[in-house]
Amino acid sequence: RLPDHATAWDAGLTPCVPTGDLPALKAGGTPLIDWLGSVRRYGFAKVTGMAGTPEELFRIVDLFGFVRETNYGRHFEVRTEVNPVNLAYTGLGLQAHTDNPYRDPVPTLQILACLENSATGGENMVVDGFACAQRLRDEDPQGFELLSTYCARFHYGGSAGIALSSRRPMIELAPDGELIGVRFNNRSAAAITDVPFNDMQIYDDAYRRMGEIIDDPKMEVTFRLEPGESFLVDNRRVLHARKGYSGSGKRWLQGCYADMDSLQSKLAVLQAEQMMAAQ
Repeated sequence: RLPDHATAWDAGLTPCVPTGDLPALKAGGTPLIDWLGSVRRYGFAKVTGMAGTPEELFRIVDLFGFVRETNYGRHFEVRTEVNPVNLAYTGLGLQAHTDNPYRDPVPTLQILACLENSATGGENMVVDGFACAQRLRDEDPQGFELLSTYCARFHYGGSAGIALSSRRPMIELAPDGELIGVRFNNRSAAAITDVPFNDMQIYDDAYRRMGEIIDDPKMEVTFRLEPGESFLVDNRRVLHARKGYSGSGKRWLQGCYADMDSLQSKLAVLQAEQMMAAQ
């Protein structure tokens, strides 16, 4: 089941993407409360009205918390490179995925901000992992049970001196069945060794079907980021993707990580203050 605060969504949300204007968000009050509430409810939201300058994405994190630094640094660049070490640094499309599933715990928020986008294509996509998990449960209850019971393994060793790994279910549930998170990233998946032989075929079929559901255009919200725009995702829930783009023109995004507990704390404090002011 969904957490009480969450609303599942699919492509039908496209005309109503939750969005906040950065100057209004900095001013606080109702615009900030509404935007933070949207992130908590839908697992993602856009931000407009940015200057489109390097490292301005930190101003978004400043609204509620702190940057989570990783081996990629306080932020990372997403643009085409001649000899890329990561698929994100090419013009190829990316399947919807969650970031850093090889970390434990994973960064729970990711922000991507656009500084330049003159390339053809490269639209961003987001997919509600909770909605996908519910759809799999309705279609294949046994497969859903296996993906939420047995651990998958994820690994990253793409940089000198770095060896990260985790062992967690692709669909993570609380003891009472509430959805906690989804980890889905084929590029970071390691060999699955924790599933008993008799369950392996059903597990593999469910894994494949989960991927097909995630890839279904009916599940995705698509938008094009322009310079001065960004979006934020709950990395435990919402998968993000990118359509391929041509070699002509330029596409430059910066990204960073933060954590959801700070956002939820800020929202709770602001809501309490708003209630007190209304009394």
